[in-house]
Amino acid sequence: MLFRQLFDEESSTYTYLIADRSLKQALLVDPVLEQVERDHQLLDELELTLKYCLETHIHADHITGTGKLRAMTGCLGIVPENAPVNCADGFLKHREILQLGDVIIEAIATPGHTDSHAAYLVNQKAVLTGDALFIRGCGRTDFQSGDPGTLYDSVTQQLFTLPDETLVYPGHDYKGNSVSSIGEEKQYNPRFVGRDRLQFITFMNNLNLPDPKKMSEAVPANQKCGNI
Repeated sequence: MLFRQLFDEESSTYTYLIADRSLKQALLVDPVLEQVERDHQLLDELELTLKYCLETHIHADHITGTGKLRAMTGCLGIVPENAPVNCADGFLKHREILQLGDVIIEAIATPGHTDSHAAYLVNQKAVLTGDALFIRGCGRTDFQSGDPGTLYDSVTQQLFTLPDETLVYPGHDYKGNSVSSIGEEKQYNPRFVGRDRLQFITFMNNLNLPDPKKMSEAVPANQKCGNI
C-alpha cells in the first residue's frame, strides 16, 4: 500500500493519497480545489489511476477538489451517508467497506462536527479522522448542525474504542503535527481528558470562535461537489 499525507497551507487541510501499488489504482481523501494540479501531477508521476475521491464531510473552510478531479480523471466522488450532496456518485454507510486491491477502507460514522461525518479506517492500522478528532483537539460544533454531545459520543464510542496503536491522521492541523495514535489521544487530548459528556458540551458551547473565512462560499460549493 502507498500512503501519502499532503498539506494545504491556506486551510491547514490534510489530503490523503492511498493506493494499491500492484493495481496502480488510488483514492484521495478530502482533496482541496487549489491543490488539484499538485495532486494530479503526483498521480501522474506515480503512474496511478484515480478511482475515488472520498470526503469526510461537507467542509466549511475550503472548497473540495472532487468535482474538478472527477472531470479530469473520471473518478467517483464518495461522501458519508446523509451528506447534503446531490452530485455524489456514492454514499458510505457506517461500517461499509470500500476496497481497492489490498487497500480496505471502512467508514465509521462520526457525526458531531457536522451532522454527517465519517472517519475512514485504513487496513485496520490507521484512521483518517477528518474534523471529528484532531491531534490534541477536535473539530468545532457550532455550525452545520454540529452538536457537541454527538461529537463526544462519536469520539469516545467509535474512535477511542479502536486499538491504542491505531495511527490517527486528522483532517487538519494548525500546529505542525502530522500523526498521532488513539492511545495518545485518549491519554493526552485536552478536549476529552478529565471531561465527562456534560463538561465537554459546556466547554464546546463556550469556544466563541469566528466563522471560517470561506464558509459562505465553501459550504454551498461543496454541496455541489466543489463546482462553484
